[in-house]
Amino acid sequence: MKTAQAILREELIVFEGRFKEAVKSQTPLLDRIMRFIVNRKGKQMRPMFVLLSAKLCGPVNDSAYRAASMVELLHTATLVHDDVVDDSLERRGFFSTYALWKTKISVLVGDYLFAKGLLLSLDHSDFRVLQLISNAVRIISEGELLQMEKARSLNLSEDIYFDIIRAKTASLLAASCAAGAFAASGDEVLTEKMRAFGEKVGIAFQIKDDLFDYGTENVGKPTGNDIKEKKLTLPLIYTLNKVDKSTRRELIYIIKNQNKDHERVQHVIKKVTEAGGIEYAIGRMNAYRDEALAILHEFEDNDVRKGLEELVRYTTDRKY
Repeated sequence: MKTAQAILREELIVFEGRFKEAVKSQTPLLDRIMRFIVNRKGKQMRPMFVLLSAKLCGPVNDSAYRAASMVELLHTATLVHDDVVDDSLERRGFFSTYALWKTKISVLVGDYLFAKGLLLSLDHSDFRVLQLISNAVRIISEGELLQMEKARSLNLSEDIYFDIIRAKTASLLAASCAAGAFAASGDEVLTEKMRAFGEKVGIAFQIKDDLFDYGTENVGKPTGNDIKEKKLTLPLIYTLNKVDKSTRRELIYIIKNQNKDHERVQHVIKKVTEAGGIEYAIGRMNAYRDEALAILHEFEDNDVRKGLEELVRYTTDRKY
């Protein structure tokens, strides 16, 4: 991501200052938690997509900075709430907010972040940006509930899988790119083009995340974790649809009843590998990456486009 970070060196300094200001609270406990969250921020991919999309379509103005802050606020809110839902005690190698402050405070912190994000746009009449990002949050919630519903039956088609990841992961990245484009240009055609670009990148990103479950690289979660949580990812869905009925029944039984048994989980991973599930998922991931790049190549070839290309390739080439 070095090219993107270099292109946005000045903009990211401005963004970080504005983001810290946006999360401040007069309540001591809340302000302490906000500082904890800010100090453990991730790679800031979504704000970079907002700012690069803005820079591709026009100038990075105050509205674009607010859009980047709003995206980061709402993304952080979803992570805080996700840790409660998933009973997760760790986030990015540190204790999660949920681990330190438990359920009630974590839920309220997530609500606070949502409210701050919404008010950031409302207070400056950024209504179109607010609409784009709020719609993404609605879609994320629907995707989470759809995944929970389907996890019970373990009967998931590829179409439903893509509906889920399009909602859960791709929608916010799509909204990030669209919001940046609109903030800088006010052009709905460019906004839709960048929304479609972001959605394709987001789908590729999630497939890559799913593939980590079948590798040995240190990615912050143990191999087989998705299987232990009964999550049907693309390599597994492909395998269940390809193997004979007897093997399918065996794999479903393991996922339902033996998903905490390390040896049985490794057996599932072995079957997925043998059936070609990994190669198939890599192929689909690369196809979405190439579709995203094709949209990007409709724009003038310049450093900003190169920065976005680098981010796209990072989503599929990353090691963690």
